[in-house]
Amino acid sequence: MEKRICRKCLNSIPEEEFFQHLQRYVDHLDESVRADDSLYKERLSCCERCSCLMNGVCRLCGCFVEMRAAIAVRRCPAAERYW
Repeated sequence: MEKRICRKCLNSIPEEEFFQHLQRYVDHLDESVRADDSLYKERLSCCERCSCLMNGVCRLCGCFVEMRAAIAVRRCPAAERYW
């Protein structure tokens, strides 16, 4: 398995401010690419049950799950594809 650098570790802003920026990103996605609210919540629910989730980051690919789940065409990076 390829090792990746944790993107969150490279972030120098306070955690609360970081999550505000993340939420703003999701809120401002263009409607043409955004997953609808029910799909978004379902995806996050799957991620919350996944052992690969750590502090909002997928340990398989290094993405912020809230960002990946918010974009309709994105998929779970796990071989099993939970969503």
